[in-house]
Amino acid sequence: MSTEPRTFTVAADDDGIRLDRWFKRHMGEEVSFNLVSRWARTGQLRVNGEKATPGDRIEAGQTIRIPPRDAQPVRSARPQRVLEPLTDDERSFVQEMVIETTPDAFVLNKPPGLATQGGTKTDQHLDRLLDGLADEEGNRPKLVHRLDKDTSGVLLVARSARSAGFFSKSFAGRTARKVYWAIVVGDVGPDEGVIDAPLAKQPGTGGEKMHVADDGQAARTRFRVIDRAGTRAAFVELQPLTGRTHQLRAHMAHIGHPIVGDAKYGGAEAFLTGGVSRKLHLHARRLKIDAPGGKEIDVAAELPPHIAESLATLGFEPRDGDNMPLDRPDPAKSPEVRARRQAAAAKTARKERKGERRGRGATPAPAKGARPKGPPAKGPPKGRGR
Repeated sequence: MSTEPRTFTVAADDDGIRLDRWFKRHMGEEVSFNLVSRWARTGQLRVNGEKATPGDRIEAGQTIRIPPRDAQPVRSARPQRVLEPLTDDERSFVQEMVIETTPDAFVLNKPPGLATQGGTKTDQHLDRLLDGLADEEGNRPKLVHRLDKDTSGVLLVARSARSAGFFSKSFAGRTARKVYWAIVVGDVGPDEGVIDAPLAKQPGTGGEKMHVADDGQAARTRFRVIDRAGTRAAFVELQPLTGRTHQLRAHMAHIGHPIVGDAKYGGAEAFLTGGVSRKLHLHARRLKIDAPGGKEIDVAAELPPHIAESLATLGFEPRDGDNMPLDRPDPAKSPEVRARRQAAAAKTARKERKGERRGRGATPAPAKGARPKGPPAKGPPKGRGR
């Protein structure tokens, strides 16, 4: 029985990732998140000799130390779902999605109806198909963002762990610019504006639907009207300034103009007559994002057939959407940055108040018999008594 702790050195591809992510990536079949958490609580998880937690970020060259293999508790046997290898048709399918290849990423045009990731009763999804884009050594691309199942358009996957970390920071920091096209019901009043409405998971839906709630997470969407078909429908450009689940769909329904085909948020009012498809009319048209090495990726994805046909039916021209200028959003104005700044300011204020209390408590008490400083206490006036 081995009694020596096991040590591992963080590779360059794992630089900057969370410690729990490292375990999932390299020891997913052997070590569970609960076990990692238990090691952290008991001080058995060390990085460069220091106690560590699952959420710590690690750096290339650091040493991870964990208990010996035989010291792990026996895990209950759980049936492992075996993924079937891709067929030739599936490999061709995912390879045909690629619209641009760079040293750091593949940019895909995801078709509507394909889930980005797997889940309950979802065996066919893009994440599985990425095996068809693996390199000669078997390294497969990594997801760094996602699109809803019924949303089509631009989706970027990273070609290495290092580039995945870089792109993830761009999406999280809101420096990536994403442009969506949508056909919505009715005549959107102003030509442009920002929908600022916090979103939360709607109770009773199992987290599958969002709703506007005062206590929800900050959510902001910029919209610009490209063209109108009278009061029947509008062709709009949407730019999410935050990244909440179903944000664009929930926001457009909130202002009374649901996206065509979105029964979840618009109900029966989300459908148009006259031969307009009942599928969701939301498309990730363009992505502009910085890439490693000071480069930039700027890619547009062609429309799926049902949206292209609906635009023609309603008299809209796609080129009118491409003529809209792309403004770079100011990351300093994003709700996430504002929230971090407010939290930092609150923390500083708490420290200052704590320091003041300590300062007051450190004032020495006057010695016994000493006359207190300050004006003398008021007493009865001097003079004759009665």
